[in-house]
Amino acid sequence: MKPLVLAMLVAMLAQAALAQDGARDNPLIDGPTWQELRDDFVPSGTDVRDGAALFTVDAPYRANDAATVPVVIRQVDPTVTLRKAQVIIDENPAPMAADLTFGDRMQPVDFELRVRIDQYSNVRVLATTEAGTFMSGRFVKASGGCSAPATKDPTAALASMGQMRLKHFDESDNMSGQRRDAQIMIRHPNYSGLQRDQITQLFVSAHFIDSLEVYQGEELLFSLEGGISVSENPVFRFVYTDNGAPTLTVRAHDTEGNLFEQVLPKSVQS
Repeated sequence: MKPLVLAMLVAMLAQAALAQDGARDNPLIDGPTWQELRDDFVPSGTDVRDGAALFTVDAPYRANDAATVPVVIRQVDPTVTLRKAQVIIDENPAPMAADLTFGDRMQPVDFELRVRIDQYSNVRVLATTEAGTFMSGRFVKASGGCSAPATKDPTAALASMGQMRLKHFDESDNMSGQRRDAQIMIRHPNYSGLQRDQITQLFVSAHFIDSLEVYQGEELLFSLEGGISVSENPVFRFVYTDNGAPTLTVRAHDTEGNLFEQVLPKSVQS
């Protein structure tokens, strides 16, 4: 291989490696928005500490799709009980994406949801424990997620609204007492109020899931209070300890007053 060609190849590989490193290293950045928002989410006088030793937040540096950006909260200190976490997207029209509560069987927390991001923004997680309030997050380059057109026409979206699926990523059906990796998918357009009908060009009224509860038998795994930033057809992936109950029950309520409830057998793989 000629020296010039070899040098160019080495340079290209180096640039690719740097790009990958940058994608993994996208911490929160300083900006004025959080200073304006802070009092809305943190009581006056509260000391917010660096959450890096308690949990990590994983989100892409540059999102492939601003309407479905994965955000993963993963606890790294299993000795602490993490009950509450708020997912906040600084630059979104409604910054609070999700207010989460985790039950005993979710400890230590390993949880993923997908969100919309309207413009380049910090995505931060505020976690509350007995030891205080902690924060971590990522800066994500994405834009247009809150106004991105729905993937289905309104008639089809309403026809399937409320349908749910449960998937486990382990093969055994008898895992009482063991940690399990699961995913719940819910059909719902989760209209943000910022999208336009592609035919009439009129804005589609906001219509989204505002609360969600997931139970294992009679025991709460997690609950969520959500806003317009949770993606269309919400997907939640989480790790929990199996208590031996044969089912998970999901209850979802939306802003139109609809209540969707479904009992999902653990043994059914879909």
